[in-house]
Amino acid sequence: MKLGVLLPTFQDSPDKALACANDALAGGIDGVFAYDHLFPIGSPERPTLAPLPVLAAIAARTPLTVGTLVARVALVSPAQLVEQFTTLEALAPGRVIAALGTGDKLSKPEHDAYGIEDPSEDERHRRLREVARSLSSHLPVWIGAGASSTNAIARECGVALNFWGVSASRLSEAARDGEVTWAGPLDGDVHQTLSALEAAGATWAVAGTPAPIEAMKRWRALQ
Repeated sequence: MKLGVLLPTFQDSPDKALACANDALAGGIDGVFAYDHLFPIGSPERPTLAPLPVLAAIAARTPLTVGTLVARVALVSPAQLVEQFTTLEALAPGRVIAALGTGDKLSKPEHDAYGIEDPSEDERHRRLREVARSLSSHLPVWIGAGASSTNAIARECGVALNFWGVSASRLSEAARDGEVTWAGPLDGDVHQTLSALEAAGATWAVAGTPAPIEAMKRWRALQ
């Protein structure tokens, strides 16, 4: 199982994200990931960094795998999203993960604040399917797990389902139908949690911010 960390991108400067990437590299972490939000959920007064420029900067500086968690298909057109990932993949061949999501009611205030179209559920699913099919031909794609209709698109397109904060038993159940990855806060006994996720079939475990990189490094050393 590969290990990743989410970058601290709810900042007005990339300095902390770049430093986190350096710490991840030194700690033997496989990849770094970035949220795709116009502001942190529930905090419109706080800053955030666009994910793909930050990931591009890290990809140019390190050999880490880089990815979104998750790029929301409701924010830009399918063609634009595909081109963004294709450009990033040209910079870092074989080191890009396109994790995609539809967004939900928690992200609606971002659309309202910036006057961005808030597509219907059917339209989001159409975009998700189009982007996943296009990108999966040349790079790994994950789809954020959610409603059964969204999960079905991942299985239809033959891409991974990414679950946020679920138990190892729930992950194991989903793994019967295809690839699964996990992300979320890595609290408590890190060794026990990572071992359980690996046994459940996760191909990646991505720790939320702040990530316990040293504990993850120790787990890796024991494998």
